[in-house]
Amino acid sequence: MAFSHNLQFLRTRQGQTQEQLAEILEVSRQSVSKWESAQSYPEMDTILRICDLYQVNLDTLLRGSVEDSLVEDTAQYDKFMNRYSRRMALAIGSIIAGVGLCGLLDAKGVSEYLIFAVLLLIIAVCVVVIVASSLQNENFRKAYPTIADFYTEQEKQAFRQKFVWFISGGVGAILFDVALLLLFFSKFPEEEPFESYAISVFLLIVAGAVTSFVYAGIQEEKYKIDEYNRDNNPTPEVKKRKGLINTVCGALMTLVTALYVGLGLALDLWRAAWWVFAVGGILCAVVNIVLDPYRNED
Repeated sequence: MAFSHNLQFLRTRQGQTQEQLAEILEVSRQSVSKWESAQSYPEMDTILRICDLYQVNLDTLLRGSVEDSLVEDTAQYDKFMNRYSRRMALAIGSIIAGVGLCGLLDAKGVSEYLIFAVLLLIIAVCVVVIVASSLQNENFRKAYPTIADFYTEQEKQAFRQKFVWFISGGVGAILFDVALLLLFFSKFPEEEPFESYAISVFLLIVAGAVTSFVYAGIQEEKYKIDEYNRDNNPTPEVKKRKGLINTVCGALMTLVTALYVGLGLALDLWRAAWWVFAVGGILCAVVNIVLDPYRNED
């Protein structure tokens, strides 16, 4: 009876019908119905596929209670990922906001040396937060390489609704930002201090949008427990490909940072050269897409 109850619970929890599960397992709907009513049992290879499909171990599926095993988040995964997503989003957004803040300081006539010191301090703090958070995430994954999917379908659906607003709100903010910039320059001349004020406000709004994008992206990944488990238990080929991605992206961001500092020191483009970080981020995204070890998987 344990298997039949567990199978029905897992299927219902994922919002699947018997027909949908049957299609995934390449069996008839009647077979799934008989399994759930304890009239028959699937073959061992099908049971193993069910384990992989729902990320549950064989012993729990056949003899235990899947429902009881998913009641609590024993690893505190949700709490950790919420904290991680907030820190990463704020740190990345703060780098762009820092550039905007320095523009305001420049418009106020603050010394260039002080502005440069403030910018480096902001970047330093943000980089420390990003590196420390990344290391904590890596340590968490090593400590808990496999997590049972304790999220209900209702929780996942509720976040999908929020995700739409995070992304659309960020896009809307950027479009509003561009329109505001154009309106500003239609009323005021493109000269100092008006130009510094306009660009600074533009960057501050962009920083908010980027913060929203990063937070929403990490939160979306949080609910993909199957991908979390897959990434933490990679095949040798996948591990090699992921190492290559990390190496290339690390080299790209190091080059971008060096380019930004070089442009700032040589040509005094501290405010204007912020776009190199955006280009670096886009290039890293392209690298991840091109070298994605799971790109050809369904």
